Amino acid sequence: MNGAELLTIKEHTTESTATGINSVRHRWVGSALVGVALVNFLVCFAIFVRIPLVDLPLYFVQRYFVLDPTSLLFLLLINTVFLGISVYMYSRVHTSRVLAENMLPRAALSLAFMVAMNLGVMSNNLLMLWALIEVTTLCAVPLVAQGSSSTPHSARRVAWHYMLYSSMSLALTFLGFMCLTRSAHLHGLEINFAFDQLALALPSAGDNWQRLGLALMLFGLGGKLGLAPLYGWMPATYEAAPTSTSALLAAVQFNISVLAVFRILQVFHVSHSSFVTHELLIMGCLSLAVAAIQVMAARNYKRLIAYACVSSSGVIAIGLSVGKVAAYGVVLYVVSSAFVKALLFLTAGRLRAVYGTNDVAALSGVIRVLPFSGLLFAVGIFALLGFPPFGSFMAEMLILSGIVQSSDWITFTLICTMLTIIFVAAGRSIFPMLWGPSNRTGSTINEPWVTAIPKLGFVAALVLLGVYTPEPVNQLLLLVAQSIGGQ
Repeated sequence: MNGAELLTIKEHTTESTATGINSVRHRWVGSALVGVALVNFLVCFAIFVRIPLVDLPLYFVQRYFVLDPTSLLFLLLINTVFLGISVYMYSRVHTSRVLAENMLPRAALSLAFMVAMNLGVMSNNLLMLWALIEVTTLCAVPLVAQGSSSTPHSARRVAWHYMLYSSMSLALTFLGFMCLTRSAHLHGLEINFAFDQLALALPSAGDNWQRLGLALMLFGLGGKLGLAPLYGWMPATYEAAPTSTSALLAAVQFNISVLAVFRILQVFHVSHSSFVTHELLIMGCLSLAVAAIQVMAARNYKRLIAYACVSSSGVIAIGLSVGKVAAYGVVLYVVSSAFVKALLFLTAGRLRAVYGTNDVAALSGVIRVLPFSGLLFAVGIFALLGFPPFGSFMAEMLILSGIVQSSDWITFTLICTMLTIIFVAAGRSIFPMLWGPSNRTGSTINEPWVTAIPKLGFVAALVLLGVYTPEPVNQLLLLVAQSIGGQ
């Protein structure tokens, strides 16, 4: 054995030892992260069980924060998903050198992200909600920069692009606030951005400044949702970010932007229903068209999931534009979509850990090599594409039913056509990856049981939402749907 070989072995041994030391050193961090996430989930669940919905809303801190059906639903949703993500990070810290080395800052940023999320969901002030959305973005940027793309610089570049897009979207939203302020001042009114007071602080008849402000707010928040034309940040960010961060962005942060749109609709859907309908409909249809084209060209399974997320945003926007009967379907779709995205991205992280690539062509016969993850990925794809018996199927049927009742046959034809194209294109890429002949030798790879718990929980929630929704949950969904114009 020559000196170069000895040096290589010594470097490998040193690296393995350092990884083991870091893993032991930060083992408590993973446990603490899961513990905090579990406490948050249990607190939210206890609030849901103990406080009757008829007693809501409840106000706190001089009415700056509110607990109403909308905030309660999103508190339950984001903290349930975050618990699953925390368990995933805990399980991966023992096998991922990068995660072991960065577990402490990553956990700290994730917790700061969730603090801002929870405060934002409970915010009763539009400006405060806007600021807290920006805080979640600032927490997410360094998490995205730690991604394992081809070179460290590309992950950092994607993180900067993500921050630029987010800042531009939120700047447009802030311009909308300024237009609302201008509208109030022209009519001698004092603006109040509290959600329960905003409608009273604006001219009831409306004017051009008010319509411009509403247009800018929806357009800016649409960028945060990944709606066309400001969707460009989403596919690159979801692909380059670490898997846990992709799940945080897609299944957690996405929902605070949805909540912001819901809050705006709760204020404006009566006085500006026609204006809101047309803007959301245009962005939704454009997003579906973009997603269909990009899914056909995608050769990367994380990017394919990201473009499917653009499609989901389009379905939500179209459903919101229809309102009435479709509103319940939109709320159910938002909840189901969060579980689907979390399931797919966490499972994609397992595939990446085994195969070392996001390229679909490099994977074949996944169901034989990783039976559990392959099966869950297939389940997630079926749920994403709107198959029964999952909640996403029921939600899409309700949205389509609302479109039919509104006699908008052009939108109905467009959404059916685009969803069919996405289904065929996604199946053409994903199904051979899962069930094709495997090029890997050796036995199947066993997976830690701890990673199965959150994923199975997400699947159970999706099936429950599609087959039988418990009455308390159904009532909560119905109240939120009615608040945004549902019937």
